[in-house]
Amino acid sequence: MEIKDYKYKMKHAKFLIAILAVAALVYAYLDISRDRAAGTDGPRLTIEALDVGQGDAIFIETSEKYQILIDGGPDKSILTQLGDAMPFWDRSIDAVVLTHPHSDHVAGLVEVLRRYDVGKVYMTGVLHTSSDYIEFLKLIQEKNITTQIVDAPFEEGLPGGVRLEVLFPKESFSGQRVENLNDTSIVFAVRYGETRALFTGDLGIEGEVGLIMSGQDVAADVLKIGHHGSEYSSDEGFLLAVGAKNAVISVGQGNDFGHPSERTIKRLERAGMEIKRTDLGGTVIFTSDGKNFTF
Repeated sequence: MEIKDYKYKMKHAKFLIAILAVAALVYAYLDISRDRAAGTDGPRLTIEALDVGQGDAIFIETSEKYQILIDGGPDKSILTQLGDAMPFWDRSIDAVVLTHPHSDHVAGLVEVLRRYDVGKVYMTGVLHTSSDYIEFLKLIQEKNITTQIVDAPFEEGLPGGVRLEVLFPKESFSGQRVENLNDTSIVFAVRYGETRALFTGDLGIEGEVGLIMSGQDVAADVLKIGHHGSEYSSDEGFLLAVGAKNAVISVGQGNDFGHPSERTIKRLERAGMEIKRTDLGGTVIFTSDGKNFTF
């Protein structure tokens, strides 16, 4: 290599390093500003119901930067949303939860597995023959990603003082064909200090009744509403048992299904819940300082 070329490449490399350093400082400033705006200067749990249209994608980050992605929405829009939620140099996600393999939950995860290093996948292993789900399973195998089949309730401690509490299913769906995939949804809570948020996938009313009958503790401060606000989820008895002050609905603007249902909205209002919707306000961000959630 000629000296002239060497000097040019070194100059170019220094320029790129300077750009990356400035970008890192800008991101850190924006991160701190966001925390201060939310009144969460100290350790916190951050949860984002990402605006991915008609589907579910929830990004969770603990104070020690442990990251979980629940579902991936219906398409590649998850990549833009993750780009906003994570620093651009971060190309890894500690854990992914696939609640159930309908395309509005799994399709975006295919792109996530292609472009990010994923540490672990939680799933039920239920049979489904959609091309998205088959590609998802293929990528897990090709990239040798650790997989945990969820077939019973369990608890797990996460970095940052957060507990992952899986409540449902309480039986194995692995390798089984099931008529109603929604009622195979993995249901779990994230507990941080005195606060708790509950995520129910697309669990229907029958599943909600079964969950309560199982004796699992469903009480929470925030409830991610099941099945995008469909009238076939969020039974009044279930809402009463959860007792949440806030409801988050992941739903696409002007979707073909009429979600969320007016009946469901009225049930949430009667339960005294404050409703946040991704179709009306975009990504819903809420944080916990261990004592309260702040939106």
